[in-house]
Order: sequence, then structure tokens, then C-alpha cells
Amino acid sequence: MVLETISRIIKIQLPAYLKKLPLPETIGGFARLTVSEWLRLLPLLGILALLGYLTIRPFLPKKKKQKDSIINPKIQKENPRVVNEIDIEDLSSTKSYCRCWRSKTFPVCDRSHIKHNELTGDNVGPLVLKKKIL
Repeated sequence: MVLETISRIIKIQLPAYLKKLPLPETIGGFARLTVSEWLRLLPLLGILALLGYLTIRPFLPKKKKQKDSIINPKIQKENPRVVNEIDIEDLSSTKSYCRCWRSKTFPVCDRSHIKHNELTGDNVGPLVLKKKIL
């Protein structure tokens, strides 16, 4: 059933469609086509453009996966340089501090670096501070 339909389209309907197209004899004849004639040509031109693109697509340069180069996209952008200080004496136990700048709880790490590393191929991790108990 499906093959019969495709066969009918290729053998009967496509040639009939192509015969009815207003193709001018010269390139200058395209300038004299009316709007309705251009609209009848539109499906054919679209298919030809698609086939042309699919033909040259393998030869087009591949887009390189862009690495995320800006490590600080939004934290304290009004400052010329972001510096955070932490007094070791204030540590109650082990704390992990963000170094990827993606943490929603900045400066405390929320493990956002895992997604950042997957997306960019980076290997950044948190700064882990431990209070030494003597």
C-alpha cells in the first residue's frame, strides 16, 4: 500500500506537477513571473535548496564544542577582582568552598562543579578546609 502510493506520486503526480510549473526559457524570464507563479515554484525551490544543503553539509567545517571560558559568569561582577577571605579560626568542622563560581550558595560549594566539568571537560573541584584538632 505504501509503496503503491510512493510509486503513484513519483510516476504520475510529480511529472504532472513539473509540467505545470512556470519555468521561463531564460534567466531574465524569472523577473517577469507573477506572484502566483512564484508561489507555485516555491515548493520546488525549497526542495532544491534542501537537497543542495544536504549535499554540501558533509564538506562544511564542523563546529567545535565551545568550552566555557569565563569561570565567573555573575558573582560580584561590579568588582575588578573577586577575593574571598576565610578565617580558619571560624571553621567549626570541614567546609567545602566553591572554585568553579557556579554554586547557588556561593562561596560554599553545592557541587555545581560536577555539571560544569561535564559540560566543559574542566576538572575544577572545591577548596576543602579542615580544622585541625590538636
